Amino acid sequence: MKLASLLTNEQVILDMKAEEHWPAIVELVEYLDRHEFLKGESKDDVLEALHTREDQISTGIGSGVAIPHAFSEKLDHVVAVFGRSKMGIDFEALDNAPVNFVLLFVVPKKDYHMHLQTLAAIAKLFNNCEVRQQLASAETREEVIDILGSRPSRTHCER
Repeated sequence: MKLASLLTNEQVILDMKAEEHWPAIVELVEYLDRHEFLKGESKDDVLEALHTREDQISTGIGSGVAIPHAFSEKLDHVVAVFGRSKMGIDFEALDNAPVNFVLLFVVPKKDYHMHLQTLAAIAKLFNNCEVRQQLASAETREEVIDILGSRPSRTHCER
């Protein structure tokens, strides 16, 4: 699965404002709500589901990446948003490093397998330092989508 297939240009935020974990999630969900991507699902229900998930363990997976995610009873397809923070967000990540890239997605509960496939695709893509470097320097939403749709090489490096 290509991550870019879950996103349009309108689902990319190039400069997030939030500086901390929960405000970053709220910023992304409010963005989805404001742009009517949460059709049939309430913003509050999505935030509650994400909060429940984040209470288990932070979805800041390390290397400057976070993948907050939750399930929805009301959505009929995966809804996602990509946010970039040039300053970095204190996301309580596993490696304690600031997060620069946040990929938030909400999966219909009936599509649990999609959740696992999506997590695997994101982890594989963001494990590549070249991809992270390209995303950091992308100047447009279109560039971000192109990078997320690329087939990364097996290049890995430290943050």
